[in-house]
Amino acid sequence: MKRLISMAVAILAVALGLAFWSQDLQRSQGATGSNTLNFANWGDYIDPALIKKFQKETGYHVNMETFDSNEAMYTKIQQGGTSYDLTVPSEYMVEKMAEDKLLIPLDKSKLKGLSNYGASFMNQSFDPGNKYSLPYFWGTLGIVYNDKFAKASELQHWNDLWNPRWKGNIMLIDSARDILGFSLVSLGKSMNTTNPTTLALAKAKLDQLSPNVKAVVADEIKMYMADNEAAVAVDWSGEAADMMASNSHLHYIVPSEGSNLWFDNFVIPKTAKNFKAIYAFLNFMTDPKNAAQNADYVGYSTPNDAAKKLLPKDVRNDKNFYPGKEVLDRSEVYRNLAPKTVGLYNDLFLEFKMYRR
Repeated sequence: MKRLISMAVAILAVALGLAFWSQDLQRSQGATGSNTLNFANWGDYIDPALIKKFQKETGYHVNMETFDSNEAMYTKIQQGGTSYDLTVPSEYMVEKMAEDKLLIPLDKSKLKGLSNYGASFMNQSFDPGNKYSLPYFWGTLGIVYNDKFAKASELQHWNDLWNPRWKGNIMLIDSARDILGFSLVSLGKSMNTTNPTTLALAKAKLDQLSPNVKAVVADEIKMYMADNEAAVAVDWSGEAADMMASNSHLHYIVPSEGSNLWFDNFVIPKTAKNFKAIYAFLNFMTDPKNAAQNADYVGYSTPNDAAKKLLPKDVRNDKNFYPGKEVLDRSEVYRNLAPKTVGLYNDLFLEFKMYRR
């Protein structure tokens, strides 16, 4: 009898152990129920102090995973293996996800402070009426220069990059749309062109730039520029802000003929389950104080006008990070292109990188 009792106790202990182990495993996978917000975000793209503040104020736990490309995030949500409640795609990916029925429309009745967002950042072509998205951050593509080696007057236009003076001295961000994009702008063409002949011309012009290109890199570009390894770089405004914080000799310029104007946005994917947590978080991040704190930490431009007013005067008045209407009107938002065209952009860019002189 004692043996049977001992066996029963042992079985019960194992069962309890498995139950607790299962709960721990679920926590690690973000499947913890209605008190949890499963958030897929870009790396280092939110102030960790705000996550702690949200959890303390609301009682919701934030389980955050990161992704390094829109396409990687899209694939995970399309496959449906992880129940993300909230994610942050860029503008063209919002359009694609909506077309592919991967998004849940926003319930505007549950959102507070929508009037905090600037009118110019709402009702964009990629999501008319903001049916699916709320703006999170925005920015531009531009030129970073080091005043030890270059003057602002030498780099006011995209075509200035082709000056032989910059031989072996330009860093490019590893992004097909952006690098082919500025070449297109330099030719007076749209950054959203689907014309193969026009794209071939842009690639041919990039080939002429190759003697000036020191490297095509990803995140390392910030380290190289901060360490004075090159005179010039082409990168996004927020990355430029990070570089400038590390090196006072670095400056950022948006060419006057225009550039890419990009938006990252909160959306609710079809995998969402914890809607109370979702709307609590969206309202928390819409609060001007929280949005301003986040913009200060991340370094990108906030679309929240009420938050912008709380930023330091030198930040909110910096025309390179908060450019005027004349620059914005000449800039383009990337559209969701057909897979065949995306493939062409990628192939041409790969050829440029492989056969740089």
